[in-house]
This record gives sequence, C-alpha cells and structure tokens, in this order.
Amino acid sequence: MAEVNTNYQHISADQFRPVTIKNTEEREQIAGESLTFLQDAWRRLKKNKVAIVSLLILIIVAIIAILAPVLAPHDPAIQNTQLANLPPKIPGLENFSWFNGTQTTAGGTTVIDKYAQAGVGEGTYFYLGTDALGRDLLSRILYGTRVSLFIGFIAAAFNLLIGVPYGIIAGWCGGRVDNVMMRILEVLSGVPNLVVVILMLLILDPGIGSIIIALALTEWISMARIIRAQTLKLKNQEYILAARSLGESAINIAFKHILPNLSGIIIIQTVFSIPSAIFFEAFLSFIGLGIPAPEASLGTLINDGYKTFRFLPHLMWYPAGVICVVMVAFNMLANGLRDALDPKTTD
Repeated sequence: MAEVNTNYQHISADQFRPVTIKNTEEREQIAGESLTFLQDAWRRLKKNKVAIVSLLILIIVAIIAILAPVLAPHDPAIQNTQLANLPPKIPGLENFSWFNGTQTTAGGTTVIDKYAQAGVGEGTYFYLGTDALGRDLLSRILYGTRVSLFIGFIAAAFNLLIGVPYGIIAGWCGGRVDNVMMRILEVLSGVPNLVVVILMLLILDPGIGSIIIALALTEWISMARIIRAQTLKLKNQEYILAARSLGESAINIAFKHILPNLSGIIIIQTVFSIPSAIFFEAFLSFIGLGIPAPEASLGTLINDGYKTFRFLPHLMWYPAGVICVVMVAFNMLANGLRDALDPKTTD
C-alpha cells in the first residue's frame, strides 16, 4: 500500500480572517465604478493608441489652422515675382540641401543660392519656399488648411441638422410618408455631386458658397438612409412600445430613446463625412471648380504645385502631405470611435 504523505505545512489561526459582510445588501454591492455609455466609450477609445494619436494630430492641426492669422509668417496674398519659386530655407537647417535655400541646375553640376540671386535680405526666410507668384507657401498652407477644415465641418453640420432628423422622421412615420421621403432621396442621390456643383457654378460664382450649397443638397443623403434604417429597427423594440403605450409623444421618444441609441452611429458617420468633404473640395479645386484665386485651399495648392512638379516638387509635396495626414487621421479616429461605441466589442 502506498504511503500517505502527512507532512502538511502548518497554518496558524492568525492567518484566517473572518468575512465582515453582515447582510445581503453588502454582499451584492458593486465594488467597481459605475460608468455611463460615453464614459465607457472613452475608456475603450483610450486603449486604441492609433485613434488617440490621430485625435491629438487633428487637435493640433485645428488649432494651427484657427491661429493661421497669428502663426503665418507672411501675408498669403502678397505677390512679389522677384521672389518667385524660392526653395525652402529654415534657420538652423542650412546644412541640409533641402532647407538651405539652394537649387541644383538641370545638369546637376551647379548649386545656385536662389535667395542671394533674388536679392533676399539677411534674416528673411521662407520655411517652405514660395510659389510662382512669390507668395509664401507655408502661409498659404495654413490658410488653405483652415478653408478645407471649415468645409469639412460644414458637411458634418449638414449631416447632423438635415440627415439625422430626415432619417428619424422617415423611419418613425413609415408608410406613405416614408415612401415619399425615400423617393426624394433617390432623386437627389441619382445626380452626382460634380454635376450639382457645375450647375451651381452656372448660377453662382465659384467659391465656398457654391461648394456649401452642393454639400447641402447631397452630403446628408447617406446619413439619412442609415438613420432611417436604424429607426425602423428601434421603433419596434419593447421599451419604445412601452413609452408609446404610456402616452409619450413622438418628440419625447425621439430625444429620450431613439437619439441616445443612435448616438454611436451618428458620431461615426459624422466623423467619416469630414474627410470625404475635404477630399471633395480638394478635387473640385484641383480641376478648377473650387476656391477661386487668390484664396487658397489644399486642393488649389496641389493644383498649382503639380504643374511644376518635375522642377519644383516641394510646391506639391507639402500641401499633399498635409491633406494626407488630415484624411488618414480622421479615418483612423473614426475607426477607433466605431470600435469604442460598439457595445458588442470586447475589451
């Protein structure tokens, strides 16, 4: 027979502590902190490092764009052909060929100091160079970013002010009202945005006004469709039926029950709409239907820069880099918000 090991470690009575909970309420008390939906979403979002970095980048870009009149080193509209097409020159970085104000000839054998050739005085720098009319590129990028962000946020406002109420009304009313409202959406969505803008240009002058009107006519359609589909699903839920049976009005139900449950989808679609509108404006400005001269947007700067890209690539690289950073940051933030606001997502 196998020998039983009786060599157990002795445990003293002092190592035992009696449970101090005396009643059922204390045993069932939740020890953790109670979080609201938005607090829980923020907790989830903070775990997504890419989304947080994108949020910080967008905040910095927005602050710089707002403070463009203060931060711009030169007036973006002043033209001086004597200073045309100067390369970038940054104090302290003169040892780097890209930032010392020099340019290599086509043969690659001679290096020319463009600042000395143009008679630029000592202490005068153009950090990103100048364009073909002698305007400071950095100042124009700062002002152009402000214009592009303004158009993006205008598109987001149309989504919130038109698309969300339109979708809720269509989904809540249903029947004939829903059919009529959806047919209107189909007619509007059947006309491309570019055609709408061209028609606006026949009536209005090119500029921010015509772009805003084009966005007001078409930008909110996708938001309205998504909100309408979600409202159709929510209005048959038990808590909505209970509120209706208790005599709650449709407006109170929309604000107390439907909108809170649609907040995640609304936030995500709104954030996604901003880079879409920025790209739409950049596309219009690139083909010459957007912001007219001398005003600048990122699209107009790219349009001006690509014409001389082979000889002066910096005129297109810098505004293209800014628009790429902004659009990627918005998309990464929207992806992070989608995961954070989805209650089915596990940590």
